Amino acid sequence: MADTNKIDVTSHIFVAPTKQLNAATQMSTWTDSQAYADIVGFICAMNEAVKDKKLTEDFVVSPPVERLVSMLQVISTWIDDIPPIDQPQRFGNKAFKQFYEKLLSESSSLLKQALDETFHGCIPEVSVYLNESFGNATRIDYGTGHELAFLAFLCCLYKLAVLAETDATATVFCIFKTYIDLCRKLQRTYKMEPAGSHGVWSLDDFQFVPFIWGSSQLMGHRRITPARAVEQDYYESFHKDYIYLAAIKHICSVKTGPFAEHSNQLWNISGVPLWSKVNSGLIKMYKAELLAKFPVIQHFLFGSLLTLAPNH
Repeated sequence: MADTNKIDVTSHIFVAPTKQLNAATQMSTWTDSQAYADIVGFICAMNEAVKDKKLTEDFVVSPPVERLVSMLQVISTWIDDIPPIDQPQRFGNKAFKQFYEKLLSESSSLLKQALDETFHGCIPEVSVYLNESFGNATRIDYGTGHELAFLAFLCCLYKLAVLAETDATATVFCIFKTYIDLCRKLQRTYKMEPAGSHGVWSLDDFQFVPFIWGSSQLMGHRRITPARAVEQDYYESFHKDYIYLAAIKHICSVKTGPFAEHSNQLWNISGVPLWSKVNSGLIKMYKAELLAKFPVIQHFLFGSLLTLAPNH
């Protein structure tokens, strides 16, 4: 990651992030920007932190991580309090709008509880990324752009030193895993549509990053090969240890028919012999299919922490 210790939170002027990419011709400004370098650096740093590690092994969980997990758990309880409503449409339950209104009204106070008082000045900025992380209330959809907003939220917390390098493993295994479970609960409860889904040609209708970090976990595993990861015996036995297998299990629980048909890209990946090749290939794919695509990145928001200033 870029140097994360430059920001003096007591004197820094925080701003609410806004949309700044308005044309595809600006994409080179984005890929050359400090924000792009920070996001890619963050993904790669977390990728390294979970390499060859199981979810169930011992790792450091600091008080800031615990508080952020608790915050996400509180948000998850709102789903229980706001059940889906009866409506003629099969997808896009309008109760999600109530959930989203609650998120907008309460996210700042939740962040005040989750962050030390020293960092409260950043809340008008980082709360915007958090609010963008759970889907679109108008379309009642969720996609990889919302997942990217959550990465931006976490990346900002590292830049501010809310989270330290020693929190990296727990960032993936505790914070991000809780976030993914929460998003799956939202998708299931409110029958959310995939945002800009490529259907069977994408990795998954909703998420991408669990496959990157999940494949890093499996590097060096002798028994669980990429081919075996899509076999029911393996994902049922090991989903509590590995994010990748939990993602495969989730897909198979919500989709019907042969795996090769409903998840063609993941089926193709299962033919790659080494997890290291899978992992590096997925990072390249994420850069090419998401970070380099204007329809995704046009919605990204830039503030004082993640900026379009050239990366030096």
